[in-house]
Amino acid sequence: MGFLKRLWGYIKTLFRRKAEDMMDPEIEIEQAIQEARKRDQELRNQAAKVVAHRTQLESKIERSADDAGEARELAKQALLKAQEATTGGDAAAGEKWTRTAQSVAMRLQASENNLSSLKGQYETAVEQAEDAKKAVQQNAMRLQELAARRMELVGSLQQAKMQESVNKAMESLSATFDDDAVSLERVEDKIEQRKAEAMAKAELREATPEGAEMDLREAVSLAQADAKLEELKAELGI
Repeated sequence: MGFLKRLWGYIKTLFRRKAEDMMDPEIEIEQAIQEARKRDQELRNQAAKVVAHRTQLESKIERSADDAGEARELAKQALLKAQEATTGGDAAAGEKWTRTAQSVAMRLQASENNLSSLKGQYETAVEQAEDAKKAVQQNAMRLQELAARRMELVGSLQQAKMQESVNKAMESLSATFDDDAVSLERVEDKIEQRKAEAMAKAELREATPEGAEMDLREAVSLAQADAKLEELKAELGI
């Protein structure tokens, strides 16, 4: 069981290494850039929601403040009406306006409590919005650095490919030169072999009666030629 587990681990490692070797570095760089851009867009979307929440709270605070202000003014008016009615001896009207003032005061209290809660939420939302904007800015800088790094890596990769191409061309030239050298060596060997064979045949011919006879004939021919030249010189007087 342990052997099979080790074997399976070995196979997975081998497959992963083979797959990594087969991957094109330029494609890997583009994938990294695309993933970084995707994460950047996701971060921007989340940050936009955080900032939007802060903006919504601002609108709610403004409405809640208006409601509280209106309730405060209505409560004051109801109190004045109650005082006026009581002073005028109209107890029933005084009681009515007093109840109205109490009702408005409860609404005022609720509005102020809501306003206080919204302000607390708003303070938190402001901090979160600032943190979100900073995160977006920092990630944007990292994305720019990654893009610059991408340009550098792509440039290095192109240089590496160019150098590999040059190396292959040089290897091809070297192989051609080697082949030519081998071919010339074979030609030279053939020439030397033919020369050696010719000299060997000549040496063998000289060692035979036929060869000696031929040499003799050549010697006689040369002697006759020399005699003829002397005759011609005498006729010319030289």
